[in-house]
Amino acid sequence: MAANRISPFAILLFLLISIPLLEIYLLISVGRVIGAGSTVLVVIVTAIIGAWLLRLQGLHTLAKVQSATEAGKLPAVELVEGVILLVCGVALLTPGFFTDAIGFIALVPNIRGRVAEGLLRHFLNRPGVHVDMRTQGHQPNTIEGTYRRED
Repeated sequence: MAANRISPFAILLFLLISIPLLEIYLLISVGRVIGAGSTVLVVIVTAIIGAWLLRLQGLHTLAKVQSATEAGKLPAVELVEGVILLVCGVALLTPGFFTDAIGFIALVPNIRGRVAEGLLRHFLNRPGVHVDMRTQGHQPNTIEGTYRRED
């Protein structure tokens, strides 16, 4: 019996409707407390700070990809972190407080790394695929020698 799963389309539709409504609610609520001009200024400042931090983290992640590649390792986690940073950039440049909070949380390297590893485990650990994050990038042991076939 197959488990009842929510379709990805339903999740996406829910997010595309609920996140803008939440953002509108938060912008109106904050605007009532600190004023409309101050609210717009806060949104602009968080976008600028977020873009600057995103650039720094992006360059750091790119350096990690290059060092892993030079060491002969597959930079899978680092590449997923790059995708997370891309989504984080979109969130930070989207006007609103909720998306800014999500974007700033994704800028924390430890959190982003754990999310990337979790995503890799979730999407790659399927039947017939084995991923061990601890041994990723290590070459299997090779035993050199000669053999002779005797029939």
